Amino acid sequence: MALRDNAIVAYAETKVMEKSDRDVFVLAGEMLEALLDETGTDKNEIDGLVMAGLTGTGAANPFWAQTTADVLGLEVGFCEQVHTGGCSAAGCVARAAAAIDYGMCEVAFLLFADTHVLEDRTDHSHSYRREWTDPYGLMGPPGAFGLLSRAYEAKYGLDYRMLGKLAVTQRNHALMNENACEKLRVPITIDDYMNSRMIADPIRLLDCVMRADGAAGLMMMSRKRAREKGLTKCIIPIGYAERTNFKGGENLVDVTKSGHEICGRKALGAAGLGINDIASFHPYDDFIIAIMLQLEAFGFCRPGEGVRFIRDHDFSYSGDLPLNTGGGQISAGQAACSSHNLVEAVRQLRGEGGKRQVMDTRNALVTGIGWINYGRNWGSSAALVLVPE
Repeated sequence: MALRDNAIVAYAETKVMEKSDRDVFVLAGEMLEALLDETGTDKNEIDGLVMAGLTGTGAANPFWAQTTADVLGLEVGFCEQVHTGGCSAAGCVARAAAAIDYGMCEVAFLLFADTHVLEDRTDHSHSYRREWTDPYGLMGPPGAFGLLSRAYEAKYGLDYRMLGKLAVTQRNHALMNENACEKLRVPITIDDYMNSRMIADPIRLLDCVMRADGAAGLMMMSRKRAREKGLTKCIIPIGYAERTNFKGGENLVDVTKSGHEICGRKALGAAGLGINDIASFHPYDDFIIAIMLQLEAFGFCRPGEGVRFIRDHDFSYSGDLPLNTGGGQISAGQAACSSHNLVEAVRQLRGEGGKRQVMDTRNALVTGIGWINYGRNWGSSAALVLVPE
């Protein structure tokens, strides 16, 4: 068997909440129940649990996957929590497929649930960040992306109004997404973006993702089993790759480059597609400039040409390259272990996008960005190509 012999047969999603009114395990139960109901699956058929999780959220212990299985009453043959930051959601799909291929499970429940705002887990006293970056005054991801933005601007030049175009496009999509966080469902203009307050110059408020609470879930099984169960609206993963610690052995690196240059080629190659074949793009978006850097890294345009590419293309749901049609994390909220862009891609390929439904559902490219390391670009990169059955 191979990656493409497996199927995502259902998805579930809560509304993104500024602060959850339910415990993380309650959200997990809601996702499981919704998936079982949609697919007509008995809970006893679930024999795989694959979870994405951030160490400062939910149960926040090294046995979180096992604890969750216990709370949900699941007896499983494969139980894993994926720890690659914002790459974890896409990584869960690949790992679930591998477990199914190997015979470790037949029906996998992929869970993305977090309530870090509700729990206010802000103690990072033993974290990598506290050890290596905070002592030098680089306070968190906005500072890192501020330096990254300045490095790019010094090398290539940067028209921030084009980043504003991306911000406005995603916000317009969030306005059509009832599951987006209500606090963020407010129209913005490019001028609003340009005039929003500086967080870590040149990173503005409207460049930044907002942490939020929520959950999402997927169910996966082999395509053969899906056919036997009469499940027809299946989404097939046909290409996946990830890269951690890109250029980690080098002291002096170009911080505008990332592991997406490698994993993008590998995922597209496995899918048998070229970058110009991509019908919709669902990139990880913790900061707006990360979207532009991924456009370059995946080969939509050459390095340094991101601004021109943004200027020349329509990224709306009805445009020539639909972008994060659910609003992305920046305009919908960063919840559910950063899985909402993945779930949105599945929704679109099933033709269930509602008012924001894309016309071309041949495929979708979903990406992930992991942790922020010291002295280079982001630490982990992932790429996942999906197609409808």
